[in-house]
Amino acid sequence: MLARTLASRAGPRLTPPLAGLLYRGYAPPPSAAAASDDLVIDEDPPSATTPAAAATTMAATVPTVLQPRVLIYDGVCHLCHRGVKWVIRADKHAKIKFCCVQSKAAEPYLRLVGMDREDVLRRVLFVEGPDAYYEGSTAALKVASYLPLPYSVLSSLLIVPTPLRDALYDYIAKNRYDWFGKDDECIATKDKDILERFIDREEILGGGPDTSFF
Repeated sequence: MLARTLASRAGPRLTPPLAGLLYRGYAPPPSAAAASDDLVIDEDPPSATTPAAAATTMAATVPTVLQPRVLIYDGVCHLCHRGVKWVIRADKHAKIKFCCVQSKAAEPYLRLVGMDREDVLRRVLFVEGPDAYYEGSTAALKVASYLPLPYSVLSSLLIVPTPLRDALYDYIAKNRYDWFGKDDECIATKDKDILERFIDREEILGGGPDTSFF
């Protein structure tokens, strides 16, 4: 089941997009190229009325393949980018992947969890798997739980009540542009040595959406 597992909520809740996905279910990976832990969403294809539409329908039957453990964040925020670089340095086993919320590569993930870009601009999003995603301080601490020691110890802060953690998180997030600044485009374009960890790297480099992921 696709359920929202935010600690700040009383229990799991299915948004309309998630309910639709649950009704259709998940399809197995279309080929061996898809990793065993990838998320595969079988989208409803449009109806075909012309040869051109038929070709479109055939293309639409190809499942959308998403990757797990993706942190979607504000790519123009200097503070957010510093945090991402810190995680990349600490994450020696490359368990966490990244995506700028401003990119097209982020759209399937936002549809999966029933959120829009404005939601992520307020609170970072971590899509852990097909049945778990997190926002705000919980997202940041869940990312820390995948890091090696001593960094993973930070995840112990999950025992702090979510309203308290998110109050501090929201205060910093609200003022982050004034305190740390922002760019006009994803800052990762200036740090090409870290782009291997970004699922939207082809977009960042100007080559269009990275179709190897969806």
